[in-house]
Amino acid sequence: MAKMLRWVAVGLLAAATAQAAPGDRWTTAWWTSQLALDSQNALPAADLTDATLRQIVRLQGPATRLRVRLTNRFGSAPLTIDGATIARAVDVASPKIDAATLRPLRFGGATAVTIPAGADYWSDPVELKGTGGTDLAISLYVANPPAQQTGHPGSRATSYLVHGNHSADPDLAGAKTVDHWFQIAGIEAVAPKARAIVAFGDSITDGYGVKPNTNARWTDALQRRLRAAPGMGEVAVLNAGIGGNRLLNDGLGPNALARFDHDVIGQPGVTHLIVLEGVNDLGTLTREAPVPAAAHTALVSRMIDAYRQIVARAHARGIKAIGATIMPYAGSGYYHPDAQNEADRQAVNRWIRTPGNFDAVIDFDAAMRDPAAPKRLRKDYDSGDGLHPSVAGYAAMAEAVPLALLR
Repeated sequence: MAKMLRWVAVGLLAAATAQAAPGDRWTTAWWTSQLALDSQNALPAADLTDATLRQIVRLQGPATRLRVRLTNRFGSAPLTIDGATIARAVDVASPKIDAATLRPLRFGGATAVTIPAGADYWSDPVELKGTGGTDLAISLYVANPPAQQTGHPGSRATSYLVHGNHSADPDLAGAKTVDHWFQIAGIEAVAPKARAIVAFGDSITDGYGVKPNTNARWTDALQRRLRAAPGMGEVAVLNAGIGGNRLLNDGLGPNALARFDHDVIGQPGVTHLIVLEGVNDLGTLTREAPVPAAAHTALVSRMIDAYRQIVARAHARGIKAIGATIMPYAGSGYYHPDAQNEADRQAVNRWIRTPGNFDAVIDFDAAMRDPAAPKRLRKDYDSGDGLHPSVAGYAAMAEAVPLALLR
């Protein structure tokens, strides 16, 4: 009996040391919003059978200790991760890691974990220091593929895949490459002065058109501005953009209201929220065919009600909610908006700009429109599709954010 009690005590001690220490202050230092991957974005099941997947992410804030959030949020069955590691990446566009920084990830002290369907799972904390801008490689080994893959298609970062358990290898020679993230959601870090801002949006926030491994989204450019600003270097910008996202209806991923609690409220250390959502609601209304005037009125009303919900939920957690005006898209051949669509956009933007609705406003519309044709993006800020900014446009968006709003 005494021997059994000693073993129980040892087991409890091991489990306790694997958990966060009392008094640790955690802040999300990297995040990506997830969705159920369809056949166009999912990996073939054979690729994720007896396979190691190495994924490169960039810390947005500092860390002295960190833990990784794995996800099976859209899984239809439990998912077993048979091994995992984290290390500093040697290069943002390479599977090579700094072997001296390699850390095994454990889960309650175990090397493997089974994540229930619909759930996320934190690793135990590991000692691994990094600053904002540090690239990390998360390597997952799985013997069997997920029944339904959860991921983020718009990673703008290359992931690497090889067969066998190579999660601790310093390089993955001959790896298959894919520009998506799979089964990872976030990194939390211990950093006493750190805090986070969530950029909540659609493909414009997700960085549509940005080449992989260049980190040229508007949120990346804003992060660089913050690192250079006195007193703002420990503020992380978390990108919670999903291509095609809408306030009210599902698209490629869940609608904004459906994912808000998970993607914003669920992040520790968040002090500010920037909301840039709505152009896809406006555009899809008439993309296939015209609708009566009453449908336009109803859409604007429902969008405004959704903004009110977002602001109220943010305030309930002490988060400052900043509204971003919807940028011009009259040049979009995909949505081909008419005068009524433009009137809808103007009505929504008037509400966003009205004092007291949001805590503050970032006027992306004013910053990005063509002065000679204000219903359209400036030519040098237009990627060419009339809807998404160019890389220069994303940089201009970041410059249009008054940093004083984020203090």
